[in-house]
Amino acid sequence: MINLVILGGGYGGMRILQRLLPTQLPEDVEITLIDRVPYHCLKTEYYALAAGTISDQHIRVAFPEHPRLTIKYGEVTDIDLDRKLVHLQGKDSISYDDLIIGLGCEDKYHNVPGAKEHTYSIQSIDNSRSTYQKLNNLPPDSDVAIIGAGLSGVELASELNDSRPDLKISLFDRGNHILSMFPERLSNYVENWFTTRDVKIINGSNITKVESNLLYNHDTPIKFDTIVWTAGIQPNKIVQQLDVEKDVQGRVVLTVQHNIPGNEHVYVVGDCASLPHAPSAQLAEGQAEQIVQVLLKRWNNEEPPTQFPPIKLKGVLGSLGKKHGFGLVAERPIIGRVPRLLKSGVLWMYKYHNG
Repeated sequence: MINLVILGGGYGGMRILQRLLPTQLPEDVEITLIDRVPYHCLKTEYYALAAGTISDQHIRVAFPEHPRLTIKYGEVTDIDLDRKLVHLQGKDSISYDDLIIGLGCEDKYHNVPGAKEHTYSIQSIDNSRSTYQKLNNLPPDSDVAIIGAGLSGVELASELNDSRPDLKISLFDRGNHILSMFPERLSNYVENWFTTRDVKIINGSNITKVESNLLYNHDTPIKFDTIVWTAGIQPNKIVQQLDVEKDVQGRVVLTVQHNIPGNEHVYVVGDCASLPHAPSAQLAEGQAEQIVQVLLKRWNNEEPPTQFPPIKLKGVLGSLGKKHGFGLVAERPIIGRVPRLLKSGVLWMYKYHNG
């Protein structure tokens, strides 16, 4: 039997399972999925969990069931590419014939002293739970700093404003406008939305140090009751340790078939893969579709595709609380209630109709 091992049941790993199971998995192939938790987590909704506007169960999706799918729970500590072994903390190592690495990302602190130790995170479900406990146990009129005004920071700030309008929220960003990856019209709309709700935006910030309840912007200390970090991501530490070629962001350089050059048995999907677009759930799923095509060809002793059409991203949708939103769909900016409704619909389709 060929053992396909998938590290991580995120958007990429889940899409591979959905495409292979139940009917496309060859009779001589079995799958071992390794994850920390016994369900797929909707990472795009961690901001709402942290803000307290949805419960834990709303962001869980059950893994598929199949006689030749084995799910093991644990923490990956090392990948031995030479011996084809995955090492788990406190458990037996697992051997593989083909390996898909989809371990996701972690916060990038940009060498800011104290940032890792003194800020909260929404990069994992465990971190989001801890952030929820901290934010929602704050007394009224507490000061909250959110560092980073990309999509995650903006959605967290807006959702927290909905959940706890008594809190005084400050959103720090290095650029002249928040959401710098979007057209200025969208940035202005979101900034105005925050202004009307007394959420303070600090543009042109430069966080130089973080201490307990103390944030240094351009070396000037500012006191906060809680500080949340959403200012960048990097590949999982296990991927950082791999002795393979990486790009300037530390993501693994891959062949057209999404495997490590010189090793057609090891694939990387999602946030850890070096791809033309910024990491996203859509991108991971599109890449997963192509990886399944490659695996099926190779398992059948056929040549895999030598090229693929570019992965098409349908757009980006962001929420501003439960009633407003923003986004780019077919490269057209949209604002107001429509993008919020669209995002809710996309989430419902994903949860109940296999993506």
